[in-house]
Amino acid sequence: MPYCKHGTAHIYYEDIGQGEPIIANHGLSEDVGYWADTGVTAELTKHYRFIPYEMRGHGRTVVEAEPYCYDCDHMVEDINALADHLGLDKFHLMSHATGGMIAARYGMKHSQRLLSLILTDTGSATLPEMPPEYRVVMTDAERKKMFEEMRKAPIPNLTKAERKAQWLANPGPYTFTIARREAAERDPMWEVINNFHERRLSQQAMRDFYASFYTDPDVKIDGLRGIQCPTLILLGEHDVVFLKYSEVMAKEIPDNKYVILKNVGHMTAIEAPGETSGVILDFLAETKKKKARVK
Repeated sequence: MPYCKHGTAHIYYEDIGQGEPIIANHGLSEDVGYWADTGVTAELTKHYRFIPYEMRGHGRTVVEAEPYCYDCDHMVEDINALADHLGLDKFHLMSHATGGMIAARYGMKHSQRLLSLILTDTGSATLPEMPPEYRVVMTDAERKKMFEEMRKAPIPNLTKAERKAQWLANPGPYTFTIARREAAERDPMWEVINNFHERRLSQQAMRDFYASFYTDPDVKIDGLRGIQCPTLILLGEHDVVFLKYSEVMAKEIPDNKYVILKNVGHMTAIEAPGETSGVILDFLAETKKKKARVK
């Protein structure tokens, strides 16, 4: 399996297809299967070189010693490390959810290196405000205490059936639209989600990441205005967490295309892989035409 070493991290990645390179990350608790298991990878690699990687604390990426650097600034530089490792001067950057927070911050700092930026189901704050029905009001000290207690608690050893039952009972703001579907449609989607758990090398690393990463509620308006590459903002109409954050990005990023998929929630690639692939490929084709006209 290919790895890129950056500091104490061994970052797992895949490298498939030919053409302009697309580096891609994923959301919280996910891995490269977010794109591969849904068929998005297969569609993109018909036209592009696709390089998905697994973030620190996720999948098969290993951080072998402290500092673990489960923070946005270091994880922005993981992208540069991977691009340098592969000898890429310029590339498209595609993202989902938590990975999109990192990608947005990357665009703020390094958009001169980007052919385009693709932000799906995400925002530019790393501590997004939950909708009222999921919101728990607490101080920073209370939040820190909660995270520390969570990190130290025993990790439950659930069977697959128990994990599924637990998820159906409480799917949360990110997967409730999947849980509401009929079983024939819902169950294959849940299998994709379960595969993330099955492939993850360390459940504790996942917890440590979760307890460390989400710290900054600032959407960074000036940073968004400084993104100087074509940007796609894509999400589902029922993404209750990121709809307002996507609207901010659509207002402030200078050159962007804003697309909302109907009847879809937060997990666009899982819930609507064909539409997701189509929108991304259309955007990339438009970006290439725009670049050709400038030349």
